[in-house]
Amino acid sequence: MNRAHAFVGLDVHKDTIAVAVADGQAGGEVRFWGNIENTPERLRALTDKLTSRYQTIEFTYEAGPCGYEIYRGLTDRGLGCRVVAPSLIPRRPGDRVKNDHRDAMTLARLARAGGLTAEWVPDPVHEAMRDLVRARHAANRDVRHARQRVQSFLLRHGLSYPKKAWTARHRTWLADRGFPHAAQQVAFQSYLNGLDQACARREQLESQIRELVPGWSLAGLVAVLQALRGVALVVAVTVAAEVGDMARFENPKQLMSFLGLSLGEHSSGRTTRPRGITKAGNPTVRSLLFEAAWSYRHPPKVGSYMAPPRAPGFATGGQGHRLEGAVAALEAVPAVARQG
Repeated sequence: MNRAHAFVGLDVHKDTIAVAVADGQAGGEVRFWGNIENTPERLRALTDKLTSRYQTIEFTYEAGPCGYEIYRGLTDRGLGCRVVAPSLIPRRPGDRVKNDHRDAMTLARLARAGGLTAEWVPDPVHEAMRDLVRARHAANRDVRHARQRVQSFLLRHGLSYPKKAWTARHRTWLADRGFPHAAQQVAFQSYLNGLDQACARREQLESQIRELVPGWSLAGLVAVLQALRGVALVVAVTVAAEVGDMARFENPKQLMSFLGLSLGEHSSGRTTRPRGITKAGNPTVRSLLFEAAWSYRHPPKVGSYMAPPRAPGFATGGQGHRLEGAVAALEAVPAVARQG
């Protein structure tokens, strides 16, 4: 006769999966099943063997570099599966022994006790858009590093541009720089070429994002977010791709907690010690929201870049200008907070 329920912990790696099974009843046995190859065939054989012994099965594994293929393969077969964040798995203080065996058994035990928080798993299209957005941010970091290399090289040779950097005039000024030795000239030109390549790659990715967003299921959310001051296409797409379905948050406090923007606290007894924000969650989204919030220091206006004919990546179909309603939103902010 099959047992009622089982919780299966999977410690997933590139080549192998460590498997542990916990009986559904409280205080039941938790045993290590063994290691299997990380292939769809071996995973299917594992599920067939477990379903012959248990009526219902719930799988749990940590989010990691292997993605969500195991989750999708299990859910497609009608099996329950949860992907949990490694940072939210309880750890005992002083526990310095870690291996695949113990990790799988810990996941099975905590899943049975209800001590794990499941992540939201994106669909394949959403995951593809998120990969594209992250590639764009990686290219932006490459641009920043390339600029730092150029500036450092100039600083070593006592050269400094007196006006605003990285404008068209600054780029012309860089192209006109000469150095006494041919090796230095070649090195500097190599840095400039690397900067041009990084900028071209970033622009290419941004154009691909602009082209693919209209066919995305969250295109409406991206358009609505751009109505906020300081939020253009890249910020809006990043928020939509990293946060995902905002309907899963019951209230704004949960969203702020997910983004790490809620206030921390370290209190005991009658003493209350507030701390800064928790900084949990995705640091990319949090930093972009910080930068966007700085726009509210200034009175709202429509500059040349923000004019409707030139505003990139915003579908105006009946939704008005992206700064529509910004004045009312600004008036709701106290003057002291607006001044920073």
